[in-house]
Amino acid sequence: MTLRRVGENEYVEEHGGDYEDFEPGMVIRHWPGRTLSEADNTWLTLLLMNQHPLHFDQNYAAGTGYGRVLVNSSITLALVGGMTVQATSARAVANLGWDRVRLAEPVFVGDTLYATTRILSKRWSKSRPGRGVVTVETTGTKSTGETVIVFERSFMAWSREARPGRPDDTAGTNQPPG
Repeated sequence: MTLRRVGENEYVEEHGGDYEDFEPGMVIRHWPGRTLSEADNTWLTLLLMNQHPLHFDQNYAAGTGYGRVLVNSSITLALVGGMTVQATSARAVANLGWDRVRLAEPVFVGDTLYATTRILSKRWSKSRPGRGVVTVETTGTKSTGETVIVFERSFMAWSREARPGRPDDTAGTNQPPG
């Protein structure tokens, strides 16, 4: 969360960034982390319709190389990606996609994950005036320091001037309540 001063002793809480806020090489450490519970893994695995017993059958998992239930990798991607939204794409026009998703280590129930994002590149949109494409690389790590997932993601961000609903809009129609 970022606070931006808009008046005498008055601030607006901001999430995400405008195109101009991102610079290649910039690193963002996201906080807080998230500890995965058995319920998280079971419910989301079933919701995703992944019925592999490695994700929810303790007896089956005990006989595998992992020796215990493994958190579904789709959950790992969604969770680590979600951790980045507040600081990066909360005001984005659109998420454009993920590339080069790499699973480095298994995730188990009880693991706490954290995320770090590095801005790889940015460019102005050729077809959408007032918008730019930002490409980032996000790394998810366990609290022990082990990297569990690395992926690239691109999103379209508004320029500061073109963004609709700016909290400092003096016309009054886009003012936050209060």
